[in-house]
Amino acid sequence: MTGGLDLALLVGAAVLLVAVGAVRLSTRLGLPSLLVYLLIGVVIGEAGFGIRFDDAELTRTLGFCALIMIIAEGGLTARWSTLRPVLGLSATLATLGVAVSIAVVGVVVHFVLDVDWRLALLYGAVLSSTDAAAVFATLRVLRLPPRLVATLEAESGMNDAPVVLLVVLLSATAGMTHPWWYELLIVIYELAAGAAIGLAVGAAGRWLLRNAALPSAGLYPIAAVALTFLAYAAGAVAHASGFLAVYVAGVVIGNARLPHRQAILGFADALAWVAQIGLFVLLGLLASPARLGEALVPALVVGCALVLLARPLSVWISALVSRSFRELGRSGRTFLSWAGLRGAVPIVLATIPLSSATPGAETLFDVVFVLVIIFTLVQAGTLAPVARLLRITAPTEAIEIQVETAPLEQMHADLLQLDVAPGSRLAGVHIDELRLPVGAVVTLVVRAGAGFVPGPDTRLRTGDGLLIVTTAAARDLAERRLRAVSRRGRLARWFGEDGRDRT
Repeated sequence: MTGGLDLALLVGAAVLLVAVGAVRLSTRLGLPSLLVYLLIGVVIGEAGFGIRFDDAELTRTLGFCALIMIIAEGGLTARWSTLRPVLGLSATLATLGVAVSIAVVGVVVHFVLDVDWRLALLYGAVLSSTDAAAVFATLRVLRLPPRLVATLEAESGMNDAPVVLLVVLLSATAGMTHPWWYELLIVIYELAAGAAIGLAVGAAGRWLLRNAALPSAGLYPIAAVALTFLAYAAGAVAHASGFLAVYVAGVVIGNARLPHRQAILGFADALAWVAQIGLFVLLGLLASPARLGEALVPALVVGCALVLLARPLSVWISALVSRSFRELGRSGRTFLSWAGLRGAVPIVLATIPLSSATPGAETLFDVVFVLVIIFTLVQAGTLAPVARLLRITAPTEAIEIQVETAPLEQMHADLLQLDVAPGSRLAGVHIDELRLPVGAVVTLVVRAGAGFVPGPDTRLRTGDGLLIVTTAAARDLAERRLRAVSRRGRLARWFGEDGRDRT
């Protein structure tokens, strides 16, 4: 008994360390690390080291637990000031966009692959959800406009909820026993109830964390994560959408000024990495490489229908009903069409019909597995070039740096990094001409590898890196001011919090 446990711990620790090291490689290549983790699972599986694993039910259970943690981390790190303007846009993509995607993929699969309608729609449902882990990991290393990044991240955090409900309905061996309109009402109820439960748990959790006065700093991260899991459980017990409850609760808690907030975010980030690694390795173990070759052609057919037809149509049809889409412009909408990354979520969803013994579920799982590998490799590797081609990159956008500094936490302040990229109008501007709001200050300039504390007359140059300390209250104003100067130079008009011209 002890020997088996020791061997399991040895293999588990080795896999975890290899996976952690693989992050560096995947980051350099600009690819989601999920591909490396899936490969690790395949290598140690039945076709490699001979570890046999075929428990779809256990995979689904553990996969849901991992998704809860990944979605919770996405909610905890989402900024409400950035999320609020794109909430309607993301919700439209996560509902109407999902419906369009399911319909398009279902039609193609039914007529091209000669699959019955129910299984064809199941293909569409499984593949219609963008993957939170893939989106978060990929977009956060790119310099893109905050509105665009927030739209994609919020969509990936919200679209799991309706998709899971539809996959469960389509996977039921007895089929739908009620009229379509009744099933639609059930979906609407579960989404609305899930959002309400998430708001309630998040608000209660925020109050508790502020007033609990826990005896140890290490208890705050544990409590915050436990609250997000509580939101999921409460939603599931109430027959509501637990995934939506998790995301909403995470957003509410993450945007509160809590004790030891940086420790909470760091702990959630670490758990999300462990969840991703474990989930992808487990899915790689479940796959049977001997069967994957037969799934290649169907995967290419379904993938082309998804990427070239379903995703663009879902984005552009949603654009007709959402005013926010027009604000993104044609280039932004085109990038949204290409950036709908699929990752572990579709593979996890494919285990639902597999564990329910739905006819055709084994082939569905193999097709989805192959599709995710091929199209994640293609899409993720081309996101940066596509963004540059569409001219939507934002190299001068300030990004938040996560550091463990007690003084910053005590002052309720954030540390931002800003680069003076080629073409930025920040070049040639003096520090005092930035006219940052009260509460924000440039504390360090890094030039040619050397750092120095700037004075009011310090003139910025192309290639400089700026470190900016700003209070939470002044952060949004500081970012807007820096964005304006970067585009229009020292003569950019300065607007205060009340919207009045302060030039």
